[in-house]
Amino acid sequence: MIELFVDASTAGRVNVSAVGVFLRGEGHSIKWSEYLGEMDNHQAEFIALLKGLELAQPLATGMVSIKCDSKLVVDAFEKRFVKNPVYRQLLDEALHIADGFEYCFIKWIPDSQNKAAHALANQKLNKHK
Repeated sequence: MIELFVDASTAGRVNVSAVGVFLRGEGHSIKWSEYLGEMDNHQAEFIALLKGLELAQPLATGMVSIKCDSKLVVDAFEKRFVKNPVYRQLLDEALHIADGFEYCFIKWIPDSQNKAAHALANQKLNKHK
């Protein structure tokens, strides 16, 4: 099983974002982050989910457990729907990848349990402020 921790960090005044992904399991331990530029935090959270799934895609043999501290992203993934068209496109891409796994599920976790992905996103964001 692959455990996938995803998070985004957004600097409020300037509205710039970065994402972090921590993946572990099946002999893998990957830390990845990317600066995204101007966008809101929700969009960045959906991008973090998508990027995490893209990283897991060639590595997972069947089961992927996603951990995310964004209730919007978790609810949208579970319901397979979100109203906002920008978020919907990202969600559809993420679901397409997730549907390729034998079993893929998402769980909401508090910030305190998402420290690795959060730190990666913050580090990348702080380099660009």
